[in-house]
Amino acid sequence: MALTKNEKRRRIQNRIRKVVSGTDARPRLSVFRSNKEIYAQIVDDVNGKTITAASSRDKEVSSEKGTKSEIATQVGKLIAEKALKAGIETVSFDRGGYQYHGRVKSLAEGAREGGLKF
Repeated sequence: MALTKNEKRRRIQNRIRKVVSGTDARPRLSVFRSNKEIYAQIVDDVNGKTITAASSRDKEVSSEKGTKSEIATQVGKLIAEKALKAGIETVSFDRGGYQYHGRVKSLAEGAREGGLKF
């Protein structure tokens, strides 16, 4: 029986989560990518809390024009800005089962440009 695309992604995601987890000192930067939008959140897995989040639907980003990759870069810069305000400089990157390519890579590069370290 063949696995669906989402089932494959879920298995990859579980493999990643075994290794990557967020703590107070180094929270997890989690990425979710849909066909139209991209979402990122910084999560403290120990306490089960989302510290901050950003997406392509936020007012600061949705007014921007450009390709999906350019918008993903803007989301990365926005999440980095919010994280630095919250006192977070270092994160663990969780690609969410997606390939580190395209919009996921653009978001990561935008976060690095914004000042996050991972």
